[in-house]
Amino acid sequence: MSENFSRRDFLKLAGLGAATTAVLTGCGPASRFVRREPYMQMPEYTYNGLSTYYATTCRECAAGCGLVVRTMQGRAIKTEGNTNHPLNLGKTCARGQATLQGLYNPDRVTDPIQKARGTALGRESGNLLDWDAAIQVAADALGKHKPEEIAFLLGLAPDHLDDLVRELAEATGINPPLRFGALSMFEARATLSRAAENLFGKSGIPYFDIGGAQVVFSFGANFLETWLSPVSYTRGFAQMREALSKRRGTFVQFEPRLSSTGAKADEWIPIRPGTEALVALTIGRLAFELIGGALPRAFSDVDPMQAAAKSGVKLETLQRLAALFAGSPHSLAIPGGPALGLKNGLSVAEAVLALNAIPNNFGKPGGVFFSAPAPGQMESSRAASTREMRDFITKLADGDIKVLFIHGVNPVFELPAEMGFKDALQNVEQVISFATFPDETALEADFILPDHHGLESWGYQQVGTGTAQSVLSGAQPVVSPFYNTRATVDVLLAAAKLAGGAFAQALPYVDEVAFVQHRIAPLMRESGGPFSAPEIGAFSAYFQQHGGWWKKGTDLLPPNPADVLNRDLDQTESEFVGEGEFFLVPFVSPTLAEAGANKPWLQELPDPTTTVMWNTWVEMNPATAHDLHIENEDVVVITSEAGEVEAPVYLYPAIRPDTIAIPFGQGHSSYGRYAAGRGANPADLFGLHFNQAGDLAFAGMKVTVRKTDRKQALSRMESLMGVYGEGLGQEK
Repeated sequence: MSENFSRRDFLKLAGLGAATTAVLTGCGPASRFVRREPYMQMPEYTYNGLSTYYATTCRECAAGCGLVVRTMQGRAIKTEGNTNHPLNLGKTCARGQATLQGLYNPDRVTDPIQKARGTALGRESGNLLDWDAAIQVAADALGKHKPEEIAFLLGLAPDHLDDLVRELAEATGINPPLRFGALSMFEARATLSRAAENLFGKSGIPYFDIGGAQVVFSFGANFLETWLSPVSYTRGFAQMREALSKRRGTFVQFEPRLSSTGAKADEWIPIRPGTEALVALTIGRLAFELIGGALPRAFSDVDPMQAAAKSGVKLETLQRLAALFAGSPHSLAIPGGPALGLKNGLSVAEAVLALNAIPNNFGKPGGVFFSAPAPGQMESSRAASTREMRDFITKLADGDIKVLFIHGVNPVFELPAEMGFKDALQNVEQVISFATFPDETALEADFILPDHHGLESWGYQQVGTGTAQSVLSGAQPVVSPFYNTRATVDVLLAAAKLAGGAFAQALPYVDEVAFVQHRIAPLMRESGGPFSAPEIGAFSAYFQQHGGWWKKGTDLLPPNPADVLNRDLDQTESEFVGEGEFFLVPFVSPTLAEAGANKPWLQELPDPTTTVMWNTWVEMNPATAHDLHIENEDVVVITSEAGEVEAPVYLYPAIRPDTIAIPFGQGHSSYGRYAAGRGANPADLFGLHFNQAGDLAFAGMKVTVRKTDRKQALSRMESLMGVYGEGLGQEK
């Protein structure tokens, strides 16, 4: 079975009843010593032709969905959702299905390496290290610098690595870890959290019970694509549309460009960008006029006629929608996406959330809640806003940070180029990356100490929103590591021990599994879970076997809506920067998201609305294109105050004539053979403008469009002849 775990030892464990199942399924603490070998070195309990299944957590985004991975002869061959996991109940998105292409990706970082900054990986461009030398590098970085000179930049997921680094920071005085990801920027998480705090007195990401609603108004929240917890919200949407019970809820989407979420709506309202708050408050006023009674302060100053003129939505339409919203006791309004990525994004979030006071749905089925903290855990730390990232970059540029550890995030690609993260790294003495893939940020590091892939890793993750239950999602290796990689937690534990002093005292754990067991041990005292055990060994076995631990019953927290409508809510239109004639709406690719471009399955998956694959495109209304003498697949230059990008045009009738849109997800300069040199990165267009909560106003720009003399064919599923009649009558 392994050098550390003999056949005799295994047979001894076979008499331990439930623990035997834990070992056989890779769930128990002893399984850290069991190597999941391919066929040529098959362990005794693996049989030719039979599959073994492991429960774990998907790492493709920060939602925390549960997976069950089918393996055969030591190889992972299929992922499916964990049917018992409360967040996704057996479902996965395309990225969850494609996670195997990360595991088997030919461009993974295979060994620890010391390299020159900015150079590609390769034996000729760096020195391969053994892990003893690599850990010594990390130990020296910790022990030979002042605590305030050490910083950690982590990804968006609130996982066990984040908890470990926070323990280290609290005990030693190093900077607390900063968590960031492009999705948090496009979701405007800081804005949504601040709006909740302003209205309800509690900071956090609300949970919207779409499944229990009868009427849903979404202001730019693409909850069927990439927003917050898309698999969970897709389940909720399916429940709202339940055909068996003859209850078909009504869904209205307000956005200037029809998303794939909007394509599922009963009605799409192509609202003028920047008027979302005004429209939301107008619907509120009209709804209260229908209900009767004193008009609340929040809606008292709204002029419906003016709102209709500014937003481009007819007054009759606003009145009809207000009647629809007021006529159901289970109406729900959701703010999100580009609507919050505006200069007035906080005002938009507050105005839309305030609509929920009309049906008074706070803490009720089909309404607004807060998710409870993960069981046995403290409130998870929030992700940094883009303004906080800018302030952090200023510290890097000023030389205040001497050592920077980076894990799970690619800021050179994900942040606007104008923010200057790459240039700021030149003033950091030592950059250590734990990247699994050779992304743009990893290539700017001095050392890459590659972490295992998520399917090779132990751990847990807090689930912040998307489920009615309190969930701590568990992770375990489903295969042995394919390359000479090492868990980042194990690297930090070993480095802290070598560094000695406060670092060694702060992290007294033997290894990553011991740390995970330490953190989940309080769950043994919790009631209402799916299992229990008297000691940590058996409890850990059950934790991995089930894929985590969660409360069986609903554990949602109701907001306090005491004076939501007794306040002045800002209806002012958003300001836009730039001298261009078009509003720019960047959106996260529903197929690639921020980190899927290195997986060919996702590259080949057609975009849900355009069917384009393998590239970046610019969506433009056909009438606008006609006026500019632009045709399908003409390459255009989009220019903002911050920069410019080139991309071919896709004529898209479901977008306002004064708006263009471009997906985020392509445009990598590295990140492996499937991603590099493909498409454009719209973040290069983003200027440094923020809303009231510190999120980037990425949708608050006006841009110009200039036609070039080139064309670029887009790979797509649809036929130009069938859709636009191009070439009709010319076929031979």
